[in-house]
Amino acid sequence: MDKNHALGAFAALSQSTRLEVFRLLIKAGDAGMLAGDISDTLDVRQNTMSANLSILARSGLIRNEREGRSIRYFADMDGMRGLLAFLMEDCCGGNPDLCQPVINELACAC
Repeated sequence: MDKNHALGAFAALSQSTRLEVFRLLIKAGDAGMLAGDISDTLDVRQNTMSANLSILARSGLIRNEREGRSIRYFADMDGMRGLLAFLMEDCCGGNPDLCQPVINELACAC
């Protein structure tokens, strides 16, 4: 992940509702959640939620799949791992072997 992509991801997460959505989708795991269920769970109007979901999708932190007339959203674990790897790439004074156990734990194949 490059710096500009990382900045976009951080910008997407810097708003309270979007951060809550991302955490909710991580918790939902492989099942994901329908857009309407996300709105209901977080008590956010659907048009507002739609805008927030679009921003998160453009950032690469979530993905979606159409199910008939509905859209199911999922946390994009590859996007999250990329962001975490970006943060950790120069850790430990440029000696990543020292940080490898932490990197391995963060990069789980959930």
